Parts: sequence; structure tokens; C-alpha cells
Amino acid sequence: MTGGIAVAEAISHYVRDHHQEYASIAATADWHIDPGQHWSKTPDFAQSWPVHCEVGTAGADFRVELEPALQRVDAVFRKGEHTAAYSGFEASAETPDGTFGLADWLRNRGITDVDVVGIATDYCVRATALDAATAGFTTRALLPLMAGVAPDSTQAAVAAFNDAGVTVVNEV
Repeated sequence: MTGGIAVAEAISHYVRDHHQEYASIAATADWHIDPGQHWSKTPDFAQSWPVHCEVGTAGADFRVELEPALQRVDAVFRKGEHTAAYSGFEASAETPDGTFGLADWLRNRGITDVDVVGIATDYCVRATALDAATAGFTTRALLPLMAGVAPDSTQAAVAAFNDAGVTVVNEV
């Protein structure tokens, strides 16, 4: 995958310029302890990956380029301690009000529409956007604020967005 750092920078600029348009902003992140076969010494980059986002390491931290955006984030949802967990809707966050999954957290705030951005378009972003639509949220995928692993799987993700009723936004 190329473009992850550029996407992090673009997300920060977008949040800086558009945060007032959102009732809340949430972030999701992998948070792996032992995700089983999700990690591999010989990854296929489809079902298995190199070690990444390991709890207790710098790899689990957000990129420094996201710091400006993170200042506007209301909650961080972590996923995948012991599983692959591609979707942000598999994550949970501890908030002052308790521990919540993303869907409940959004509903508790009266949020009905979500925009999805990040990496990787064809895996975590795809799963999160499709789960948002399935959960009844009006969902937009902001393509300029995403980076995919591979062209074919990224195109398949965009087709899946369209099939699921997720609005694909090509310019932000």
C-alpha cells in the first residue's frame, strides 16, 4: 500500500477545515495482542498481514500526521485484540459514560449519518462502511481520504460501497 502518510495528512487537513460540520468525530484503530493467523511471517496481504498495531509498541500509535485531527476526536475505538477485526463496528471505546461499541456510541449521540475515511480502503474501511450501512446509518465513503492495498481490491471495495447504498464521494 502506498499513500498512507499522505492520507493521514489529508485527513488532518480535512478535519481542521470541516470539524464544525460534524456532531462528533470518532477514530478507530487496530489494537492487537495476539490476533492469531491475522499475523504471519509470510503474509498474503489479503487474509494475513505482517505484525502491526501491536499493543504496547509504537506500531499501535496513531501516525504523527494525524495529531491535528486527533485533537478533534471525541472517542477512539480499538479493535482486534485477539481477532482480525476489520470493521470499526467490531471495536469498543471507554468513555466517561462507560464502554461502548461504535454503533451504540453514535446512536447515543443522535448521529444518523457517518463519513468513513482511512486505510485500507479495501479492508478496514470497506468493512466499516458496509457495517455502518447495514446498521442503518446513512454512509459516505470519502475516497480522497483513503488509501487501498491493491488496485483490484480497492475497485472491488468501491463497487461494494455502491451495491450497499454507501455514497461514494470522489472530491472533498
